[in-house]
Amino acid sequence: MKILSFESSAVSAAVCLTDGTRVIASAFQNCGLTHSRTLLPMAEQVLNNVGMQPSGLDGFAVAAGPGSFTGIRIGVATVKGLCFGTDKLCVGVSTLEAMAWNLYGMTGTISCVMDARAGQVYHARFALNGVQPPVRLTPDRAVTILSLGEEIGQNREILVGDGAEMCYTKLIEICPQIVLAPSHLIYPGAYGVAMAALSQFESGKTL
Repeated sequence: MKILSFESSAVSAAVCLTDGTRVIASAFQNCGLTHSRTLLPMAEQVLNNVGMQPSGLDGFAVAAGPGSFTGIRIGVATVKGLCFGTDKLCVGVSTLEAMAWNLYGMTGTISCVMDARAGQVYHARFALNGVQPPVRLTPDRAVTILSLGEEIGQNREILVGDGAEMCYTKLIEICPQIVLAPSHLIYPGAYGVAMAALSQFESGKTL
């Protein structure tokens, strides 16, 4: 199943073309430009580089939040337009669930965090067990950084997301076992969107 996936809910933007679990092509930018200038050109480049047209895809997937209202709107509007133009189906997935797929293959507990401003983060916790899909432990929610620290306590937790470094800096003294995800895996990526969407496509839970 060939899916073109979009991630634009945070400061970075990403597009990924997958066939099942295999990456065919991907693009990522974290350059400060608005997603309205980067997202669709990246999608066009990804498809052009592999000689595909949108009509040759099986569907589209997009990170539907939580996150930046403007970024999410751009991503959803882009996918909506592509679906109308090609008569293909789409799936919207949790941004935080998609982030958990960044660390697919690892083992441990992961906290996906996005800066929600005013001392809060959007947060969800997942369990990783090697090649098994991430298992959700909490719903997506907005929590204060302090309450997140109290929840983590002395447990070992891997932080991922655009709020990971901020949380690490503020919580390392009270949560000495927290660790940052590798720098190249911290930001949300479109491959995670594709993987979070794949089971919904396969079970017919599409829009």
